[in-house]
Amino acid sequence: MKKIVIIPDSFKGTISSQEAGRIIEEEAKKRWPDVETVRMEIADGGEGSVDAFLSVLDGEKKQVKVRGPYGDQVKSFYGKIKETAVIEMAAAAGLPLAGEHLNAGEATTYGVGELILDALQGGVKKIILGLGGSATNEGGAGALAALGVKFLNERGEEFIPVGNTLHCIKKIDLSELDQRIKETEILVMCDVSTVLCGANGATAIFGPQKGGRTGGSFQIR
Repeated sequence: MKKIVIIPDSFKGTISSQEAGRIIEEEAKKRWPDVETVRMEIADGGEGSVDAFLSVLDGEKKQVKVRGPYGDQVKSFYGKIKETAVIEMAAAAGLPLAGEHLNAGEATTYGVGELILDALQGGVKKIILGLGGSATNEGGAGALAALGVKFLNERGEEFIPVGNTLHCIKKIDLSELDQRIKETEILVMCDVSTVLCGANGATAIFGPQKGGRTGGSFQIR
């Protein structure tokens, strides 16, 4: 054996693509000391997507504090490659951040919107957004709220929708949407084609793994 190409995905909830690749490389070297190894990172739009891009392209990882899936501040990040930002939802609204508290009906993508805002403030012209590994099921309403969209209930009160309160939306006001988003190219990375609703929709298929159930609400704390 002369060469081994190592391209593992991450092992959800355990180790990253980078860590898995390093372990495989170390063990291969022990077994075949003279073998040549080529190691790259890979991701499916979930955890590790930013690292996968930065492993092959010249860029930097920007550290940002944002709201996590349940409103508490968390340490997050995104990749910046020239005028392109690579953002993974999992870094702000992901299952690893939810920990043992899985409740898709209460979780928000607000922090994803905050990552997008930070990228816009940094002058990016293109955003690559990975949708994998999320703990949420609210159609990106939280992210839109962070970007200035107002969601109003039947009493005209503004609120930040989560999965359990999407039905409370009676009006959507776009007047304060950050206009920079209209001038930004957005490319979404997703490895499924599932629709949101219905017997075979995302809610039915992926909701249970995110702890989907009824009840709950969300407020910025």
